Amino acid sequence: MPPVFSVTSDQLNLWMVAFLWPFVRMLALISTAPIFSEAAVPRAAKVGLAALLAIVVAPTLGAMPAVPLVSAAGFWILIQQVLIGAAMGFSMRMVFAAVQAAGEYVGLQMGLSFASFFDPTSGGNTMVIARLLNVMAMLIFLAVDGHLMVVMTLAESFHALPVADAPLVAGGWFLLVAAGGEIFSGGLMLALPLIATLLTLNLAMGILNRVSPQFSIFAVGFPITLLAGMAMLQLLMQYLAPFLEPRFAAGFTSTLGFLQGLRP
Repeated sequence: MPPVFSVTSDQLNLWMVAFLWPFVRMLALISTAPIFSEAAVPRAAKVGLAALLAIVVAPTLGAMPAVPLVSAAGFWILIQQVLIGAAMGFSMRMVFAAVQAAGEYVGLQMGLSFASFFDPTSGGNTMVIARLLNVMAMLIFLAVDGHLMVVMTLAESFHALPVADAPLVAGGWFLLVAAGGEIFSGGLMLALPLIATLLTLNLAMGILNRVSPQFSIFAVGFPITLLAGMAMLQLLMQYLAPFLEPRFAAGFTSTLGFLQGLRP
C-alpha cells in the first residue's frame, strides 16, 4: 500500500507565507529597480524572475512570523513588503535620476529644450540629452555588474530587515527622503563643467555684441552654443564612468542603511 501524505492547514499556511512574502518584496523591487523595471522587459519575465529568486532565497530566511496569511496582520505584512521593495527600488534609481537631471540642465543650456520625445520609463517627455546620458548610465551599470549587485542587495535586505509583523520605524523613511537631495546635487555636479563653459561662452558673445553691434548674435549664437555643447559633452563622456561607479556603490550602501533605519 503506497504511503499516504497528509498536509495540515497550518503547514500549508507556513509554506505559502514562506514563499509569498519574500516574493512580494522581490517583485516590488524588480518593478522599480534600474534595468529590471524598464518597459522593454516583459511583465511575465519580471514575475518569473521574482518567483525564481523567492524560491532560491526563501529556504535561507529562517522562520516566518506565525501569522495566518488571510488575516489583518497577514495583509499588513504584505503591504509592508510592497513598501519596502518599492522604496529599495526608488533608492537605487536615485543615481539615474541625477544623471537625467544633469541631462535636463545641459539640454537647457545648449538650447535643446525643444528636442524632446516621449519616454516610456518616466511616462512623459524627456530631452534627448537626458535620454542619452540615461542610456549611457545604464550601460555603465551593466558593465560594473550593477544588476548582480541589485540581486545581492535584495538577498541581504532580508537579513537587514527581516519579514515581521512589527511596525516600521518612521526614521528610515526620513533617510530615504533626505537621500533624494542627491538627485539635484549629483546632477548639478555632473553638468557643472558644461554649464560653466556655456555660461562663459554666452558672456563672451554678450560682450562681443556690445563691442560690435553689427555682429548678429542671434544668427550665430545658437550654432556656436550647440557646437560648443556637443564638444564639451564628448569630453564629458570619458569621465562619466569614474563619476558614476562610486555613486552606484554608495547607492547600494544607502539602501541597506535605509533598511536598518526601518528596523524596530
